[in-house]
Amino acid sequence: MASPKRFIAGAVCPRCAEMDKITMFTTDAGDQVRECVACGYTDALSDQPEAPEIETRVNKKGNTDDHTVKQVVFFKSGSDSGE
Repeated sequence: MASPKRFIAGAVCPRCAEMDKITMFTTDAGDQVRECVACGYTDALSDQPEAPEIETRVNKKGNTDDHTVKQVVFFKSGSDSGE
């Protein structure tokens, strides 16, 4: 269901630079649309990303590192004889 148009306080239109003329609403498809009532500029934002995420070392798939938990053993040194 589409939402009612609401004015965004303090928003400036990227085309005509008028302040307080931008409305925002959600379409039936779920896209958020902003529209300038002064010049007719419209811009739609959707939930789907336009470009795939850039691959970095953090989000790479196929990480073959060994992530098993290993026990750590501490040894007393020979100089701890109490001298």
